[in-house]
Amino acid sequence: MNKRRIDGFFYGLFMDGDVLNGQSVTSLNPRKAYVDDFELCIGRRSTLVPSEGARSYGVVYALTHEDLDRLYSAPGLREYYPEAVIATTLESQSLPALCYNLREKPGRHEANPEYAEKLRAVLSKFSFPSDYIESIS
Repeated sequence: MNKRRIDGFFYGLFMDGDVLNGQSVTSLNPRKAYVDDFELCIGRRSTLVPSEGARSYGVVYALTHEDLDRLYSAPGLREYYPEAVIATTLESQSLPALCYNLREKPGRHEANPEYAEKLRAVLSKFSFPSDYIESIS
């Protein structure tokens, strides 16, 4: 039986298909993309927060609902909730996607330089704009 797949927009370490595969998630059809009017914020992990005029880069994958449930039921990720976004691929195709975010912006006391360093490496792997990568702290 084929399981229906939906598009999920990932902007943190889950952009890396190897990381997803390590979570027993089969990710298909990777597409580099961005969402407008969301700003990337780093706390213990990353989240997107609404911010007019901002742009955040990531990768859209086709996954099952079961895959998404498995990812976001892990410790430290249960606080993330799904919301619909319009992702635009770097080939200018707009598509609806689910994106998991925290309800509140992380506080400054939640800084995680190690996570930010890993995220910059993943963003570099995908050759996202250097000014965006350099803005991650």
